[in-house]
Amino acid sequence: MLKKLLVLVSASVVCFSANLHYSLHKLETNKGGDTLLIIGGIHGNEPGGYFAPMLFIKHYKIENGNVWVVPNLNFDSIVANQRGIYGDMNRKFALIKTTDKDYKIVEDIKKLMLEPNVKLILNLHDGHGFYRKYYKNGIFNPQAWGQACIIDQNALGGVKYGNLAEIASRVSQKNNVLLEEDVHEFNVKNTETKEKDQAMRQSLTYFAVQNKKPAMAVETSKNITDVPTKVLYQLKSIEEFMCIMGIKFKRDFELNKPEIERLLKENGNVIFSNSNSILPLDDIKEKINFFPVSQAKPSFSSDNPLVATLPSKNQMSIYNGNNKLVSVQVSPLDIDNSLAQTDIIADGKQQRVKLASVVNIKNSVKIKAPDGYRVNIIGFSRSGVINENDIEVTKAVIDKNYSVDKSATAFRVEFYRGKSYCGNIIIKFEK
Repeated sequence: MLKKLLVLVSASVVCFSANLHYSLHKLETNKGGDTLLIIGGIHGNEPGGYFAPMLFIKHYKIENGNVWVVPNLNFDSIVANQRGIYGDMNRKFALIKTTDKDYKIVEDIKKLMLEPNVKLILNLHDGHGFYRKYYKNGIFNPQAWGQACIIDQNALGGVKYGNLAEIASRVSQKNNVLLEEDVHEFNVKNTETKEKDQAMRQSLTYFAVQNKKPAMAVETSKNITDVPTKVLYQLKSIEEFMCIMGIKFKRDFELNKPEIERLLKENGNVIFSNSNSILPLDDIKEKINFFPVSQAKPSFSSDNPLVATLPSKNQMSIYNGNNKLVSVQVSPLDIDNSLAQTDIIADGKQQRVKLASVVNIKNSVKIKAPDGYRVNIIGFSRSGVINENDIEVTKAVIDKNYSVDKSATAFRVEFYRGKSYCGNIIIKFEK
């Protein structure tokens, strides 16, 4: 059975800890097989390293074997678009103070890495320049990190997948088929950590190797400026690692740059679970006003694991990775949970829809809420009408300034019982 744990993390201040903890997504089958652990986002300003695992979670299905994915290890730094707002997290795996704000995250991911069924670990990055064995110039040289599989040593004895150099070479060769540009060539960089690189002895992969866990980093180049290209190479790498491990998979898109570019524009939805509401994030306006939420601490979820909410007084900022999508002015209200669904007539056909859902409309819609509930179609008004239930509306009669999207196609429909808020649906008209 396939298991996916999709959660949205909201910020809460905890003494000596980061605000946002990472999420774990287990794509598992009941057919046994080895487990690949993919870790993205250890550095918050390396988007290729976290948008690739996000797309993997949303669009891949595992048919044999298991893949565990942490797409947002350093979530606070991702939202801030900084390498590490509490210092370099990838230099804290040998020793970390209990007062360090990264302490819990580092200790938790260590425990996960040491799980017995984890057989291979990938740490996804963007690195500067283009690694080459011999010096060419300031961008193409042995000190660069980009476009390389990074290993700490050639081999790790006594464990499956311990032939690190061979595996890294195979993945690099696979990436070098159908490069977007010839200079994007992948190579293998062996840091020879134990003998030569003191800084790398504090890294995630070296911690793994020291504990007999095969691990390596995949680094796309920061000199590649567009994220879709970086994500393409990261996903090609992940697929080759899965092939090496005998993990069978399917994806629901063609693995090419235009398709990845399209998918990266899909921000997903936010569900406000304790106020029965939804906010679609695709094409969303930069500002949403008077959005009802529970007076209790809001609870959120999303189908996008890189979505995060940062609340402040009567305000909420919503991010997809390092991209701020929207500022929401919230209206805290008492919640009435008595209404779970409502009838509507959409384009002449009656249907029943759940609250906190998006309903596609071609021409017209009429809400048919039960007696005792008041309907407010945001952006629609009619003189003398307080309850907009049982009124047929088209897009033309709704003020486009009240849409939630820039294209002016999506509008909120809110439900109330007395003074309490019951939830919403989004009606989305064809463009």
